[in-house]
Amino acid sequence: MENKKLVIHTDGGARGNPGPAAIGAVIAAPDGRASTLLGRGDKTYGEFIGETTNNVAEYRAVIFALKKAKQLLGKTKAEETEVEVLTDSELMYKQLEGFYKIKNDGIQPLFITIWNLKQDFKKVSFKHIPRERNREADRLVNRTLDRLAQ
Repeated sequence: MENKKLVIHTDGGARGNPGPAAIGAVIAAPDGRASTLLGRGDKTYGEFIGETTNNVAEYRAVIFALKKAKQLLGKTKAEETEVEVLTDSELMYKQLEGFYKIKNDGIQPLFITIWNLKQDFKKVSFKHIPRERNREADRLVNRTLDRLAQ
């Protein structure tokens, strides 16, 4: 039986903080190869989300990615799939894992949305990674913001 696991790289950024913001997400099989869960290759997304802060953009990237993963998998496969979300936002990681309390009123509803989305999967875990290991998600954010500036 196939190990049903996805690895999702997320990033969010705002130019100006607050300012024009975008999210990036890369949904992939854990070993980087094609997965029967996803079909061929990684799924990559970059999307403009309007004016907001870096922190809100980081959270919105995770929300987008979890919703997209469920959409790609379908309800039944999602319930059988473990998801590892990789982020270079140490603050968000520590908030999502319960190391830090969330004091910002704007972040609390986003945290709750992620908490609820986690219930759609077998397991969702979060891991902090260095920026250099999150280049593709970061590139998607910047490419989206660069297109907007043109």
